[in-house]
Amino acid sequence: MNRNGEVGFSQRIQLDWLERTARLYIAGLTKDEIEESLQALLQDQLSIGSGAKRGNRALSISILLKVWVVVPHGLESLRNEGLELLKRLPPKQHLAVHWGMVIAVYPFFQVLAETVGRLLRLQGTVAASQVQRRMREQFGERSTAERAARRILRCWIDGGGLKETEEKGIYQATPTISVNDTKLAAWLIEASLIASGSASGTLKAITQNPALFPFSTESINIRGLESHSRLELLRQGLDEDVIMLRGGVAR
Repeated sequence: MNRNGEVGFSQRIQLDWLERTARLYIAGLTKDEIEESLQALLQDQLSIGSGAKRGNRALSISILLKVWVVVPHGLESLRNEGLELLKRLPPKQHLAVHWGMVIAVYPFFQVLAETVGRLLRLQGTVAASQVQRRMREQFGERSTAERAARRILRCWIDGGGLKETEEKGIYQATPTISVNDTKLAAWLIEASLIASGSASGTLKAITQNPALFPFSTESINIRGLESHSRLELLRQGLDEDVIMLRGGVAR
């Protein structure tokens, strides 16, 4: 996976589009069939009347397919388990699954989420202007990154994670979603490690990762993670648990 400054996730993707894409793949449809279905779904919502190969509709479908259908090499197991979670978990837990898959596939999304999470933790609110300034510091004066950041912020307002305040351009977090399911927690930890580009981290650092700001993972039982085949648990010192990805980070 390219973690060298590529934006990739540049459209205002809706949660129900991600859900539809995953459901179509679960149903056994081919990539071409899923793409055709998404074209029909979005034809009256994006690039209306346009057949442009790189229009907003085509770009959005490309993102949706990359998240759940044609995932980057090395993320197939994460994707497959994510689909199993979607089949089993109640709808209110689905945002965590889609979020985890997107941060693993799109590093830009992860960096933006971490930036917003840190600001929310420090201030309780976050200004769009602050976010754009921080992203310029990391990605330079790029209009693509600026537009993508703006659109992703709107995704979070539309689908969960952020809500608008009375002051224009100022946002605050929505109530966090508690991640109590052990398998979802382990899977989200794996996605978080992949997204960070690191093969290991302390349990405390991972569960308090600001990129997971819409979710509460701090009550995770460490013993419940031991059955996750792609994670390895180690004790460092007297009281610090370290979680490692078996086989390192897919790239």
